[in-house]
Amino acid sequence: MIAEPVQTGTLTGIDFAAMRQAMVDSQLRPNAVSDPRVVAAMGQVAREAFLPQALAPVAYADVKLPLADARTTNLPVATGRLLTQAALNSSDRVLLIGAAGGYTAAVLDGLVGAVVAVECDPTLATLARAALAAMPKVTLIEGPLEAGYPAGAPYDAIVVDGAIEHVPQALIDQLAVGGRLVAGVIDRGVCRLSLGTRSTGGFGVADFADFDAAHLPGFAVATGFVF
Repeated sequence: MIAEPVQTGTLTGIDFAAMRQAMVDSQLRPNAVSDPRVVAAMGQVAREAFLPQALAPVAYADVKLPLADARTTNLPVATGRLLTQAALNSSDRVLLIGAAGGYTAAVLDGLVGAVVAVECDPTLATLARAALAAMPKVTLIEGPLEAGYPAGAPYDAIVVDGAIEHVPQALIDQLAVGGRLVAGVIDRGVCRLSLGTRSTGGFGVADFADFDAAHLPGFAVATGFVF
């Protein structure tokens, strides 16, 4: 069971602002998180507020933190690389896949016009809903990650905040023509951060970095029958 989100004043003696700045200086900037808007947003959003209270002291560590049912947080630098590559505009309507506790949705809230965040785990969705309550631009949807949220389509960008085995057609169909999709795609055991763009002629994907990322459920590639 996940604890309640961190409330102001429940943790004392921890300089979260200094930890957040250290994340920016030692994790983001040296690893090509180069969009100044993304850096500024990640330098402002209190990541500890979107985690179980027990994890707050390590909120800015360069590791995947354990959540419910074998889920983990994405690495801050992986999220930063994905958001940078998405080339987000302030007017964009964005679909976030894998909301977890709501952190990336909160970062997107400061970058784009509207966010639809999908989370499949009920416990994580409850945590995110409470943490995002004061952000009216973010709509939290509880449901299968691989299905996205077609009722809100088309989206200017889709951010899959983690690693998946393949990009399902259901998500591609929810992109506007010219829209971008960023995700970690697992290729022969290696997670490759990738950018896909939808055109009138189809959907093309290119890798831009090899980076560890949190594995997301629901995207397994079906295997054929083996004798």
